[in-house]
Amino acid sequence: MIATAKGESKINSIGNGKVKFLSLDITDGAAVNKLMNEVKPDVLLHTAAMTQVDECELNKIDCWNTNVTATRFLIDSAKETKSRIIFISTDFVFDGLHGPYKEEDEPNPVNYYGSTKLAAEKAVIQSGLDWAIVRTVLVVGNTEDGQRQNILTWVKEKLEKGETIKVVDDQVRTPTYVEDLADGIILILEKKSKGIFHIAGKDTLTPYQIARQTAEFLKLNSKLIEKSDASNFTQAALRPPTTGFKIDKAKKELSYQPHSFNEILKEVFE
Repeated sequence: MIATAKGESKINSIGNGKVKFLSLDITDGAAVNKLMNEVKPDVLLHTAAMTQVDECELNKIDCWNTNVTATRFLIDSAKETKSRIIFISTDFVFDGLHGPYKEEDEPNPVNYYGSTKLAAEKAVIQSGLDWAIVRTVLVVGNTEDGQRQNILTWVKEKLEKGETIKVVDDQVRTPTYVEDLADGIILILEKKSKGIFHIAGKDTLTPYQIARQTAEFLKLNSKLIEKSDASNFTQAALRPPTTGFKIDKAKKELSYQPHSFNEILKEVFE
């Protein structure tokens, strides 16, 4: 198994030595083609993206190059190597007006990040390759040094420092444990499943509810959490209000069984 990223590996140990790391800038088409033809992977799992929503809105050229052009480079090389492609996408391809969403619902992104992920999805679908698309929502889990925080680790850090935090209660998500996302991808690989799959958590929660439950689980001061809404934040990009996913297809076709949110808290913090 080969893992790639731009620059040096930020993961201390990959697969107990069973995974080889190679540096790759996926926005460099020549480098992508060279590596793909050297490795000739059976399956290309494409997880790389520019995902900071406000940064994408402010740096649209970089966002498009990373999320769309790079995906097209990978598709072109996968055609040469006859590789299967599994592409990781997002709930932000939807406008959030009618969530939670099933796979057949019509995408309608409200920000530039979502529009680039939708464009990349279309490129995958139209590629002629053997493909699957995995959409997921608000991924949470443990982090190693140097990795970006998620809402659980952010709440823990802030409250342990005694800092007050404002968290929105007018957005709805189905938070996804990173291990469940990995399991969903593995099931798609094992079953050689094709098409779009929504891989997410069991429970529908607002970020404020997530923060409160995290504080209560860790026995931290939940009075430091202030309920807010999106209008109180100055952000470059709009956020879809109600996304989250219906995961009936994944349960039926993949036998996917995610953790409940309370189980996620136990897995992450215990």
